[in-house]
Amino acid sequence: MQTIEPENLPELPEPNRKRSGITRFIIDVLETLILSVILFAVINAVSARIRVDGSSMEPTLSSGEYVVVNKLAYKFGSPSIKDVIVFHFPRDPQQEYIKRVIGLPGDRIAVSDGRVYVNDVELQEDYITSAPQYEDTWVIPEDAIFVLGDNRNNSSDSHNWGPVPMDYVVGKAVLIYWPPQQWGVIDSPSTAIAAP
Repeated sequence: MQTIEPENLPELPEPNRKRSGITRFIIDVLETLILSVILFAVINAVSARIRVDGSSMEPTLSSGEYVVVNKLAYKFGSPSIKDVIVFHFPRDPQQEYIKRVIGLPGDRIAVSDGRVYVNDVELQEDYITSAPQYEDTWVIPEDAIFVLGDNRNNSSDSHNWGPVPMDYVVGKAVLIYWPPQQWGVIDSPSTAIAAP
């Protein structure tokens, strides 16, 4: 009769001991912090949050309101007339302004008798506080846009200091998020130009 000797089997490793509660807590906190930093970076890459300061965009936006800006809006598209945008002030790029797009590259803008004309066609504007009390004409360069505040007679805008270079545009203002009673989408009405 043959005797079978058991082979020498390697010892199995002992099961991993469960990590202590404090170690698991620290790992959870670190994972949460890392995820928060990543989300913060992504959110800041695609949006900005700004505070409206002043009355130049009344009645659409009031001083003290906080607005979300879509920074990707014009990376994949172009501004449209009546969009509300945030941009670096051409005379001091450290400052950011918020205004409404009135003219696009190549457009001819005229303000006359309290009316705004884009390429000799009157622009219908039910969002302004009152008709502009100034008159002038501008031709917009190919790499710029023309902006005006909705509070036309109380706004530092393109009628004072000229067009805004396209590379100064931060993005499109899309949402009021503070104060809570003002929550809502910022209206960019479809362009309605009156017949000549």
